[in-house]
Amino acid sequence: MSFSLAPLQNLKPTLRKCQTSIRHAGRTASGGDTRPEILRRTLYPSNLRNKATPTGTWRRDVGRALQHAIPSVQAHETIERAWLLYQRHVRRKRDAELQRKFEKMREAMDELERLDQYLFTEANRREDPRARSPKEVQLMQPLRGSERKAMEARIRGLFPRELRVPTDTPPRTGWNYDWKPIRPASTS
Repeated sequence: MSFSLAPLQNLKPTLRKCQTSIRHAGRTASGGDTRPEILRRTLYPSNLRNKATPTGTWRRDVGRALQHAIPSVQAHETIERAWLLYQRHVRRKRDAELQRKFEKMREAMDELERLDQYLFTEANRREDPRARSPKEVQLMQPLRGSERKAMEARIRGLFPRELRVPTDTPPRTGWNYDWKPIRPASTS
């Protein structure tokens, strides 16, 4: 039973057999804490796609399923044309509704102009939100800190920020009788 080892020593093992996948490399058990392993599996999931997943991220039968659902190119094009037609109808309905609202708004503005010219002019007046009246500038001079910032940030014509949000129940603290606005409501 003489067997020579010399020919086996000259053989180099192939790289494929010596290579070990990083994902399947043996890991040393780290005591009782499995959290790092769970985090690793969660953050770096296996990219092996050998089974269908319930969430649909990979399905080997997706090609066949699509062919069963849409058997021909003509059917696919018909479905696509029907979808585009539906979208066109929805768009036309939306445009018609907007046009109707615009016409009603125009009628209301014409009626306001006919009834009260001053209110019509005030409703259509354009205003620079950065412009300050002399009264506002005078009110801002003694203010410091957050009060001044609040006054500078206020844009005329917008809803007042410091108003309480309407709710079904009163606040727990009750009514604040000492509260005063930073500036009077009308500064014109």
